Order: sequence, then structure tokens, then C-alpha cells
Amino acid sequence: MNNMKLIFEKGNTNRGLDLMPECDVPVTHVSAGYERKKELNLPHVSETEISRHYTKLVKRTFGVNNGFYPLGSCTMKYNPKINNEMAGLPGFSDVHPLQPIDTVQGCLEVYQLADKYLGKITGMDAMDFQPAAGAHGEFTGLKLIRAYHQDRNDSKRDKIIVPDSAHGTNPASAAMAGFTVVNVPSTEDGFVDVEALRNAVGEDTAGFMLTNPNTIGLFEEHILEITSIIHEAGGLNYYDGANLNAIMGVARPGDMGFDVVHLNLHKTFSTPHGGGGPGSGPVGCKDILVKYLPTPRIIDNKGMLAFEDKNEKSIGRVKDFYGNFLVVVRALTYMMTLGSEGLKDASENAVLNANYMLHKLKDTFDIPFGNGRCMHEFVMSLEELKKEKSVSALDFAKALLDYGMHPPTMYFPLIVHEALMVEPTETESKETLDEAIEIFKEIYNKACNDPDAVHNSPTTTPIGRPDEVRAARNPILRYNF
Repeated sequence: MNNMKLIFEKGNTNRGLDLMPECDVPVTHVSAGYERKKELNLPHVSETEISRHYTKLVKRTFGVNNGFYPLGSCTMKYNPKINNEMAGLPGFSDVHPLQPIDTVQGCLEVYQLADKYLGKITGMDAMDFQPAAGAHGEFTGLKLIRAYHQDRNDSKRDKIIVPDSAHGTNPASAAMAGFTVVNVPSTEDGFVDVEALRNAVGEDTAGFMLTNPNTIGLFEEHILEITSIIHEAGGLNYYDGANLNAIMGVARPGDMGFDVVHLNLHKTFSTPHGGGGPGSGPVGCKDILVKYLPTPRIIDNKGMLAFEDKNEKSIGRVKDFYGNFLVVVRALTYMMTLGSEGLKDASENAVLNANYMLHKLKDTFDIPFGNGRCMHEFVMSLEELKKEKSVSALDFAKALLDYGMHPPTMYFPLIVHEALMVEPTETESKETLDEAIEIFKEIYNKACNDPDAVHNSPTTTPIGRPDEVRAARNPILRYNF
């Protein structure tokens, strides 16, 4: 194991770099009583040591620039550099959220254009960009549903229905918004059980949450019937936008009968989001919910864009200031660069790539759903391999690391045992997919003929298999000086 020292463990006392630029702002001294009692604990390292330390960290970091990253449902695709260049323009990157509104008209126009384009893509009547990420968008959308029913004095509606294949954030967000969660099962084909849904709805149904295509990678065949069942019961339909990458320009949630959606701009619309951020989870809705959207809202005030914060029916602010602006800049650049046909091409190629890999792997791996077809992702089960050779989905994922590939999603969706979910995205070439297919087959054959070799993987990475139970129960969260 190649342990790497923390930067605090390097260097020596009084070593450092002091070639600092002159301060270009007025110096303000801290008032008496507020000064530090002791010096900051900063590492004493030279420029050479700093450079080598961060170069080593870079070499240990894996992303789409390093290799194949088929993380299912997360859409870890290559992000065009022009999007980052636009987000780095001084007029966007150097603004302050408290500066006068007349000095940020271009920034507000970015929001307006993004609102217009995303509304066309989703079939929604209005968008709000405050939510910081997907789960935050879910929570916001569910608060809209709650506000809608409360405004109609229909407080008995306290149930949110979710399928058993849902992302874990769906029931969590519903519970956080104050609802009781009701699960409905999937059919043997991997779709929502329509009859079970009919039996689950009632006068207490507030809404239904669904990802479409679903987490199995299948487009719900009875989507119009599903959304109609909810509407007839008096509920609203919520669209989880995690899998929108499969249908941009082809199908719209608004046309399927959904009333409110959240999008993951950092996934579908191109912002690097590995390692926890940044994210943006805007919420879109139909006209019936617009009055409940978070405030402030951007309006045209006599030819000048401005924020308005006067809506009494609004659920209120859900984030300081107005969302993660530069993520929206990247998304707008992505949409304007590709145009409507380009976005459609992206989705169609994502679906093509997934089906190509599925077709090449279906004779080797167990594909529990889909009858040999999928949307932008597919799920394999290693349940039989584990029973026969004691090689689990975790073992398989660890073995992939030795081939310079990021593992796919493991153990999700929960309705598939020993699941591996693969999403190749539209930005991968046929050559990359062919190489990945051969690696998957090679590891499978190794698991059948030499399972111990897979159990011992990875062997080429800086760290092998850490004690994950110990790490979870006794995490080291800070460096003790």
C-alpha cells in the first residue's frame, strides 16, 4: 500500500514561500479582543513541496478526462471546455450577489434564457433556479405540491406514492416535506404495476414521484395511464429528472402528464460534478403551481430585469441568493451550442451506446429486465455468479479498477440483487465501448475460472481494499496537530 502523507505532515518549521503580491485593497485591522490567540496551523512547505504534493493528488484523481466512467443514472459525461470558458468570463465569474441589480442585467438574462429553453425541453411553464442540486430540487417540488393542496383546503392529502425502483432520494425528500411515503411494486418486466397503483391511490393521495426512463433503464410503457390515475385521484405528478439525458428533444415530461419536475443541470446539461459538486437542481412546473414557486422571482420591470419578492402564496426562499449561477451559465452554453437538434442527437446517441453495450454483454451477463433493449442505461445482475463462484458485484467493481475504468453503480436499483448499472453516455466512442465490453467479459471469465484473483482486486491502485466497516464506524475526519 502506497500511503501518501498529508501536506501538514510535510515540510519543516519556518519553511515556506513568501513571494506574495502586494495587497490591492485597504488593510483593515481587527478590533481589540477579536485577534487570534495563536498562529494559524498552516503547513510549512516550500513551493517545490507544494507542487509535488498537488501533482501526486492529481495523479490519484479519476474523472472523465482519465478514462471510461459508466456510473449509472449519474450521467458522468465529457463536458465541453467552451462551457467552462463562458463560466469564466469576468462578467459572470466576478459578480457579487449583493451588487446593484442594474449592474447584473446580463446575469439575469442568462436565467431568463435558461428558463425559456428548459421550459421547451421539459414542457413546463416556468422554472426556478434556486435549488442547489437534485435532492434539493425534489424537496422544493414536493413543497409546491404541499402548498397546492393546502391552498385548496385539501389537507387530507398527505401521501406520496413512489415505485419500489425509485432513487432513494425520492422517499427521503417526500418524508422531509412532511408526507407519508407509499411504495408500489414493479412488475416482472420492470415497470410500475399499474393495478397496484390504482389500488394505492385515494383521497389522501398528494402525488406520485417517478423517473422516466426508470432506474432499470426502461421507458414506462403506460406513462399516460399512470399520470391519469394520479390526476383522477386528485393528486399531482412529480418527474425526477435524473434520467432526462435519455429523452432530451424526443419526449417531454409535461406532455406525459407531469406537473412539476426537477433537473440535474450538473448531469444532463454539462457541469463537472464529481467529488460532491457543484450542482444545480432547478424546478419546473405547470401554470397551476407557478404561484407557489420560491421567491424572489425574476421579472421585467419597465425594461429592466429585477427580483420580485411579493408573492404571498410562495413557499418562500429555499437557498441564499439565487442558486449556483455558474452551473446555469454552463448549461445555457451547452443548450445554445447544441441547439434543439444537437440535444436530440445527444439523447439518441446515449441510448444507442447503452443498447450497443447491452447487446454485446447480454449473452455473458444476466440482464433481468428489458428483453434485450434499454434506454440510456442498463442493469446487470451478478446474483448467480455470487452463488456459484462467490464473486459479488463489489468484487467485480473492484476488479474494474485494475483496468483503469471507474466502476458502474453497484447494488442499485434495490429490486435487482447484486446489481451493476451501466450508463455509457453519448460522449463515448465505439472504440471505448468495445474496449470496455472486452474488459467486462474478461473479468467475468476470470471470476468463473479464478475467483480468488477477483477477490484480491484491485492490485495496481495506490490503495487496495480499505476496511470499509471500520472507516464508516470510526472515521478520521480531522488531522490532530
